[in-house]
Amino acid sequence: MLESFFKLKENNTTVRTEFTAGLTTFLTMAYIVVVNPAILHSAGVPFEQVFMATVITAIVGSLMMGLLANYPIAIAPGMGLNAYFASVVATQGLSYQTVFGTVFIAGILFLLLSFTTLRETLINKIPDSLKFGITAGIGLFIAFVGLKNSGLVVPNEANIIGLGDLTDPMVMLTIAGLFLTLVFYMLNIRGALFLGMVITGILAYFTGQIQFEGVISTPPTPVFFDLDIAGVFSHGLYTIIIAFLLVTLFDTTGTIIGVAEQGGFMKNGKLPRSKQALLADATATTVGSVFGTSPATAYIESTSGVAAGGRTGLTSLFVSLLFAISIFFTPIISVVAGVPAITSPVLIIVGSFMMQGLAKINWKSFDEAFPTFITMIAMPFTSSIATGIAVGFITYPLMKLARGKGKEVHWLIYLFAILFLLQLIFFPMNG
Repeated sequence: MLESFFKLKENNTTVRTEFTAGLTTFLTMAYIVVVNPAILHSAGVPFEQVFMATVITAIVGSLMMGLLANYPIAIAPGMGLNAYFASVVATQGLSYQTVFGTVFIAGILFLLLSFTTLRETLINKIPDSLKFGITAGIGLFIAFVGLKNSGLVVPNEANIIGLGDLTDPMVMLTIAGLFLTLVFYMLNIRGALFLGMVITGILAYFTGQIQFEGVISTPPTPVFFDLDIAGVFSHGLYTIIIAFLLVTLFDTTGTIIGVAEQGGFMKNGKLPRSKQALLADATATTVGSVFGTSPATAYIESTSGVAAGGRTGLTSLFVSLLFAISIFFTPIISVVAGVPAITSPVLIIVGSFMMQGLAKINWKSFDEAFPTFITMIAMPFTSSIATGIAVGFITYPLMKLARGKGKEVHWLIYLFAILFLLQLIFFPMNG
């Protein structure tokens, strides 16, 4: 049944490989079930409410992605968007219920757009130079996240960032895990990335960097429809709705393109079943807002599962099942999420995988090369996938117009270039 539904042989994969890929993806993004509640709790949302909402969102989004689109792409509440949510509550004196109302409305609009051809057309009409720039930028971004979380790079007053303390136990464990994982990969060991995390976790246990305070716990009770839609209109929070909508739209679109390019799912510059893929994250955003979390997005950590061999939606199905199981194993997940040395080596290695598309760029054609370059570097330098996409979309048509090739650019690119410019000027956001 699994073979026929997910077309495993056609995609040159097996149930075992898909499970390993799903487990790898899950472990690299498991931090969200701890980090997301912590961020939204700072805005007054009860921790346990956000925890269950985070898990439910990941289950619904990843399950839909697997069953409808058959892609190994996981979905969960997005980082950056949760920080923006908390900042809106803190700076504008709004209740978190009212801001959840803006997320809900953005999710509904997101769903309506998913039933049109707009998002699908956008993916197909994005120039290859921007697609490869987005992919490479995401690679740099997740590698930087791995380096930063592990302490290999740290804030530096003179140069903004600098090399961390190599004698720090967490940094040493990260370096050990990185080299072990690289060796496993070079030896063509199946599931090398996951095996690297397991061995690193064992090392962390014996070096005293992991301490278990329990294994199983009773899951909290979900909270339903704790939001204030009327307050959205009484406060005129339309720009916040647009901000959530635009950033979620392009964050997810960019991530899906990045994962699809890495996995070889793009066909002649187009993504088959893109409407189903985009519908999954739109539904997850709407469901998440009803239970109490910020907008959902496709996760860049899905690239670790693709690198581990995941090629079908069975990977996403396993991710969904593991999130469902996770509600009973919160103590263990909290420990893994709290030891970045376990997941950081995978993020760094996968980042390198995503540079391959740059070889396809015509670097001698500056109107193609520069948008790729600026898209790529903007993501890690601003810690925002959405900002990287925005500057790429703004730069590309300008370069083409200056070169006298303005007619080659699809009208949607011009439209979103204007929208992104307005967004960056009037309501910029990090993440």
